[in-house]
Amino acid sequence: MMTELVFDAQDVVGESVLWDDRRERLVWVDIIGRRIHALDPTTGAHRLWLIEARPTSIALCLDGSALVGTERHICAWSWHGEPRPLVEVEPDLPDNRLNEGAAGPDGAFWVGSMQQNIAPDDSPRDITAAAGRLYRYAPDGRLSQVSDDLYGIANTLVWPEPNRLVVADTTKNSLYQCSLRPDGRLGPRDILSEGFDRGLPDGSCMDAEGGIWTARVAGGACLTRTGPDGQIDRVADLPCSWPTSCTFGGPDLDKLYVTSARFTMASAHLAAHPLEGALFALKPGVRGYPAHRFGAPP
Repeated sequence: MMTELVFDAQDVVGESVLWDDRRERLVWVDIIGRRIHALDPTTGAHRLWLIEARPTSIALCLDGSALVGTERHICAWSWHGEPRPLVEVEPDLPDNRLNEGAAGPDGAFWVGSMQQNIAPDDSPRDITAAAGRLYRYAPDGRLSQVSDDLYGIANTLVWPEPNRLVVADTTKNSLYQCSLRPDGRLGPRDILSEGFDRGLPDGSCMDAEGGIWTARVAGGACLTRTGPDGQIDRVADLPCSWPTSCTFGGPDLDKLYVTSARFTMASAHLAAHPLEGALFALKPGVRGYPAHRFGAPP
């Protein structure tokens, strides 16, 4: 499967890539670079916003604006200026930060937390405990914890069905599946897939046949496709060692776009592998779904 370089972003930690079907562009964040990107992959037109907080995720809204997860807050953003904080998540846990976030089929914004792994000077910090949780931010402004399960790094938020969520714990090298109960909380989590020996699971997206494509960060240098039965049935090699997030995009939703990172990498490695942190694309022969949007349907 051929992979093409789409944009040499040189992101420190590129994440949360989405296809904005209304504007026909990709959007994603660079956590440590404190940047938000928008790219038209057809024309190459690129916009870059520098913000004060570290953005950890982005989601599209029904009204055309966006939600941005930062380390401490879920924020409203109108594609200019600084994101406006709406709610602080885990104000009683100052050593935690937010990580993966995504709009769900219910119109809510789902977000996971983790122990802070970035020092004030942007250098890495060790994670010493599974301190992350999952939250749901509803269009009416209510924030609720949806499970008592703890995660080392909560990642991968995809919904194979409206009442079933798949979430990863990167530190456990596992994908879990949970049912969504009528009260909005998650049922017990079951292992969907675990133990793949290349890297660790980071961000994911779904294809129209029910396959879950997952970026294998921390040296995995590939995407995996996990079928509904939990078996990995395809592996797509990539020219970067830390792929972080993926999404289907393009007018036909038949291209798979992948962000990557260069966090923790030595200068000698980056000199030999200058495309770490770039944006790539491949055509896997299947199509995806449009991104869910935040907001109550009319």
